[in-house]
Amino acid sequence: MLGLDPRPSPPSPPAASAAPGRPAWSRPSVLAMLTVALVCVPQQRDTLASGFHVTAADLAATGLAAAAAVSALRSRRRLPRRVCVLVLPAVAVALATLTSADVLGSLPGFVRYLQIFVVVPLAVVIAVRDETDRRLIAGAVLAAAGVQALLGTWQAYSGTGAAYGSENIRAVGTFGAVDVMGMATIVSYGTILVLALLLMARGWWKAAAAVPLAVMAAALVLSLSRGAWLACCVAALVMVLLSGWRTVLATAFAGVVVVALVLGTGWGSVTLKQRVASIAAISAQPDQSVSDRYGLWETAVAMWKDHPFLGVGPRGFAAYRDTYAPLQVSGSSDTDDPVNGFQRQELRSPHNMYLLVLSEQGLVGLSAFCLLWGALIVWTVRRGRKAALVAAGFLAWQLTDFGYADIGGAPTVVMSVMLGLVMSWAITHDEVSAA
Repeated sequence: MLGLDPRPSPPSPPAASAAPGRPAWSRPSVLAMLTVALVCVPQQRDTLASGFHVTAADLAATGLAAAAAVSALRSRRRLPRRVCVLVLPAVAVALATLTSADVLGSLPGFVRYLQIFVVVPLAVVIAVRDETDRRLIAGAVLAAAGVQALLGTWQAYSGTGAAYGSENIRAVGTFGAVDVMGMATIVSYGTILVLALLLMARGWWKAAAAVPLAVMAAALVLSLSRGAWLACCVAALVMVLLSGWRTVLATAFAGVVVVALVLGTGWGSVTLKQRVASIAAISAQPDQSVSDRYGLWETAVAMWKDHPFLGVGPRGFAAYRDTYAPLQVSGSSDTDDPVNGFQRQELRSPHNMYLLVLSEQGLVGLSAFCLLWGALIVWTVRRGRKAALVAAGFLAWQLTDFGYADIGGAPTVVMSVMLGLVMSWAITHDEVSAA
């Protein structure tokens, strides 16, 4: 279970270059851990006018890719053939870049897309040699999620978070208001890992897992992120269903109790209750942010209709937005927090990954994107129910999240590491089974 099962696991065949007793610090996976850790470093930005921003985590990811390449060349390790699925998004984004009206303007988007969906996942696959590597990387994600959850909870309690209404009560962790979904994303990944441990563990391990799960759940609530709530519910539902009917009944009972306490009693702030209630009103009476999102979705579809096969090119959405956008769409959103102050952020994407790929890479790009994630789903299903808890939870969360969010900001690098972690688990099993 991606190295999180507390019970002993059967030994795996040793990797070609994995020496017995190898110290943890000398493993390539340590660079993946460093990449995750550096995502939590605050990145204060004086201006949001530029869509190109290199973070410490991006630099660490570059180091990870370089180290993985050197390691693969030295060990002459033979990768599983199914890793070739990463070629599909690489070819698709390259074609979209070469055929775009502004090739130079599309290059940053090409590099970013290649980094997130090809280079970093492949580097993680190469860096992971055994179950210890998976545990180290998963532990780094858990630690990052714990730090963000504790800080976010304190921000909401002390009024030092991002602005929501007239108060700074929104939990955003180290990411600030300029990346308001950052904390919720990292904490969601940690929640999936801890929930998998809780569902698989026995005895005192369950009690140990319940504490961080409660902390992360509280932080997610205080993030006021409706999208993260919905994605976590879908991921939890999938994981619980894979765990058996007894777990389903127990979880359903616990969920009813929690909802009754929050909404039916004095627990829960007025802001939280309004935020929950607004989910049901998204289609009937959408607020301004949801209304803008619908308009941006319409804009992306209009771009695709005029450029059906290869789209307008990476980073082309921002350039073509005003040409295709309905009149009611505002071109920016306002952010405010005690660290960065008030800033106006340009809307550079449709806030929907599927529509972003469709508008910028056309049907070719969307087909490659869906084939990549579809292959991961198939490989995960083939592993069986309980063995696939983490992978199934991550895939369910990410594919749901892509319905109202897209790549952007430092947390995207952690998504890329998680993608590589799930891929290494799935394709390594196939390689061992065929041997």
